[in-house]
Amino acid sequence: MDPPFEEKYKSLLTNDATLLSKDKDDVIMSDYEEHELPIIDLHRLTLSSSEREQCVKEMRQAACEWGFFQVVNHGIPQEILERIQLEQRKLFRRPFSEKAEENILNLSCYTWGNPSATCLRQLPWFEVFHIPLTDISKISGEYKSLRESIEAYTATAEKLAKDLSEILAENLGVSSTFFQENCQPETSYLRMNRYPPCPFSSEVLGALPHTDSCFVNVLHQDQIGGLQLWMNGKWISVKPNPEALIINIGDLFQVASNDVYKSIRHRVLASKQAERFSLAYLYCPRKDAVIESGMKPSMYRKFTFGELTEQNARDVRETGNKGGIPRFLK
Repeated sequence: MDPPFEEKYKSLLTNDATLLSKDKDDVIMSDYEEHELPIIDLHRLTLSSSEREQCVKEMRQAACEWGFFQVVNHGIPQEILERIQLEQRKLFRRPFSEKAEENILNLSCYTWGNPSATCLRQLPWFEVFHIPLTDISKISGEYKSLRESIEAYTATAEKLAKDLSEILAENLGVSSTFFQENCQPETSYLRMNRYPPCPFSSEVLGALPHTDSCFVNVLHQDQIGGLQLWMNGKWISVKPNPEALIINIGDLFQVASNDVYKSIRHRVLASKQAERFSLAYLYCPRKDAVIESGMKPSMYRKFTFGELTEQNARDVRETGNKGGIPRFLK
């Protein structure tokens, strides 16, 4: 079921180690500091005004200082999480020949590795199903159970992402109706990730350093670990929490907040023995939605979400990495 990484990238894996980047932010070490992300109990939003105010304060503080936080009592039933995790595992454990078919799920949504990689630091050891929510209805036939689990999950994740985004947007000068008007259920994306065991885990990453091109990402992961954040000039490991979902701030909120909220670079380590699964709900607006900061003077020029995604796609084709929001600085 695993993609043929060693066959496809044989030349990279056997090249001289001097081809590896020696930048301090790219070196893969054996030990990293492990940190637990701030935990936000969303039940407090339903309590007294003082409890709600303190909960919102802690959420915004985490968005400013960490760009990541965990949420418990988040409103997504455990049954839905377990069901989609089961369907995700069943999908990835299909034979590679089936997954690599052009229209698996009646979509063109499966990728693995990086066809344009010229060195090991450009090779992510993962496979991905990236599904626009506009296309869920196309999933049919033998994948009916998968479609139903995706529909149940994305409906609850959309509500969570919208509620958190509205709270985070208060006092940023963002229109109170922005998310209702621009972030419809069908404008977001679901990204299912699998990280196979990697015999070259000291040289290859599971996922390359990146930020997310969204407002917020609702992340459900297993307990294998491997997620890392770039904080204060070094990589730190995130301690898994089986009771919580992870929320991370995306590029669009960094722009909307004029850099008050941080879209933090993150990556995933590869594991030598274990496979890792994660599920990301990327809360995004329509392509024509205008992204700007209501805080003046604004550090960024206005742009549409479509402009950002098109620029990122060009950057990836040309350099292997997306330029992201720094390209839109004034």
